[in-house]
Amino acid sequence: MQELPTSVPPHFHRLPNQRWQIYSPQPQQAEQFATEIGLSPLLAQVLINRGIDSLKEVQGFIEPESLVLPAPTDEFPDLAASVKLLREAISGGQKIAICGDYDADGMTSTALLLRALRALGANVDYAIPSRMREGYGINDRIVEEFHSEGVALILTVDNGIAAYGPVARARELGVKVIITDHHDLPPKLPPADAILNPKLIAESSPYRGLAGVGVAYVLAITLAQDMQKVGGLVNPLLELFTLGTIADLAPLTGVNRRWVKRGLRLLPHSQLAGIQALIQVAGVQPGSAESLPLLNSKSQASNTLKPEDIGFRLGPRINAVGRLADPQIVIELLTTDDRELALKNAMQCEQINQRRQELCQEIEQEAIAWCEKSDLDLQQERVLVVVQPGWHHGVIGIVASRLVERYGVPVFIGTFEDEAGENEAVETVAHKIVRGSARGIPEFNVFDGLNFCADLLTKFGGHKAAGGFSMPADNLEQFRNQLSIFANQCLQPEHLKPLVSVDVRADLAEINLDLYRQIDALEPCGIENKAPVFWTPNVCITEQKIVGKGGHVKLTATQDGNVSASVKAIAWRWGEYFPLPRRVDIAYRLRENSFNGKTSVELELLGVRLPASVASSRQPMFGKVEFDYCDRTYSCSLSPAGSIEELRIRNSQGQVLAVAPGQNIGLLGNSRKDAREVDVSLPFFENLIQTAKHALGI
Repeated sequence: MQELPTSVPPHFHRLPNQRWQIYSPQPQQAEQFATEIGLSPLLAQVLINRGIDSLKEVQGFIEPESLVLPAPTDEFPDLAASVKLLREAISGGQKIAICGDYDADGMTSTALLLRALRALGANVDYAIPSRMREGYGINDRIVEEFHSEGVALILTVDNGIAAYGPVARARELGVKVIITDHHDLPPKLPPADAILNPKLIAESSPYRGLAGVGVAYVLAITLAQDMQKVGGLVNPLLELFTLGTIADLAPLTGVNRRWVKRGLRLLPHSQLAGIQALIQVAGVQPGSAESLPLLNSKSQASNTLKPEDIGFRLGPRINAVGRLADPQIVIELLTTDDRELALKNAMQCEQINQRRQELCQEIEQEAIAWCEKSDLDLQQERVLVVVQPGWHHGVIGIVASRLVERYGVPVFIGTFEDEAGENEAVETVAHKIVRGSARGIPEFNVFDGLNFCADLLTKFGGHKAAGGFSMPADNLEQFRNQLSIFANQCLQPEHLKPLVSVDVRADLAEINLDLYRQIDALEPCGIENKAPVFWTPNVCITEQKIVGKGGHVKLTATQDGNVSASVKAIAWRWGEYFPLPRRVDIAYRLRENSFNGKTSVELELLGVRLPASVASSRQPMFGKVEFDYCDRTYSCSLSPAGSIEELRIRNSQGQVLAVAPGQNIGLLGNSRKDAREVDVSLPFFENLIQTAKHALGI
């Protein structure tokens, strides 16, 4: 065995810097509940964690169709007025124009209303502002262009609630405006003829969580019902609703849960040429819903998609177009009935998404390199602001999310642009603007943070978890300082680690296809109804290797006990943590793996930490403990050194690392006489010392 290294091996990195939050187990209640509903006690505990602990609540959760919903016209005050305006425009042959947005929600909303209004006989067209030149939302140019084209009614989708100026301009020109949006309300609402926004209705309403595409769906179906032309419209529109709702990370509660569940069953047999082509190009295979019967109901096996098929396969291909190319590609894809054209557009989405992946990887690596060489003290700053020239602002929001995962702090990331939106060299920064994206952590409200810096920004928007902004480049340092002041007001040091929320402890012997298929009863899982997260303590990593371009770690986890069990696992983008220690606690979701006609369950690792105690049957006398670390065996002990006790770790070649409490410098050698000083804050030594302490129970 090699000697203890005096520097970090090139392949070695720290473990993910995480904080785990584990729900308090309720074993007796879970056992009783499990018997009543016919589920594993593990999943009964998950339902209890979600606040569901009665048969009636389970019934509504498992079978959302059983719930009685209020009529949308009773919930949205301006819905009847919106329908009346649209009916009058259609019957009078007036031109209607949709102003959409370039993200998946905005593009699916635009496509949904185009399909619906055309089917209902409307003269309708659309426009989407340029992401590069104009940014988000309806603007004066679009309003004036619509007016010059003879538009009588503008319909915004997924935007408009904060566009007071452009809406006022439309009214000045005699153009009517209906706003459909779901973003947070500004202090002063625009002077539109009608506003549909779930933020304007009661928080208890089942319609409260609708995304932009959900508001568009409610308007389209209500209009079709009013015109008595619903036939053939509902299913295609429901498919677009499902696609946009999941891609926009809307909460899968209330009507979203009910309608998404329907839509996921429709998508594998889609009536839309564009969705068929997208599924084909993305290689999505519908699964079989084989969940066990609950509450004595009959289980019906049927092909269905899962939210992750949209969230990780279909949605990114749509979103990539809005980030890097012309949204018209997606609008045409989702509105055409020409299969050849649909396949051509789907292939374009695929190619653009590949480019998006490459850009994200490049920018992420550059951002990490900048952070590592910068003299950053995130414990003090409590927010990360990174701005560099030459980055494509269409993808930096994705990179921001990855940096949040890595550093555990809110991230504000941007790039320098000139007023026309084209990247230039950094030498002329004084004449530039910064355009950026932000992503938060649970304890930090991004929109509030941007509002705190409003005096420095030319434009900003967003919500609790994410936002966008622009400002003169000269304001960057002041923006960084002001954000840090805000972050220090709402964040404590313990918040500055990525949060892993864990539902229930499981033995690996309990992980099987039966449990995985029972999870189908909880679907659709997503925002505000997350897929169950299990954890297992003190597993042994018996095999591990790096796979794929993204540096994923594929491994085998084994647990000893009454029944020894091994399960394959994948840890996405964890190459920097390779190799993982031999003994760890793991937190994970379950995923299905089909290969060569065989289906099995794998773990998708979300968290890893050193065990609270290292299981070892080899504990010699004299206070020494043996433990395994990075596929090597060590012994450790606490030994007197003058007036203190120092930690001593010995390898099989007799080398000893001696560390005094609270010291960053240790002694390494075969004897104290020839020992040399080493920096024990380096990642290898730090994790080795932590493992030894756990083994000793300190």
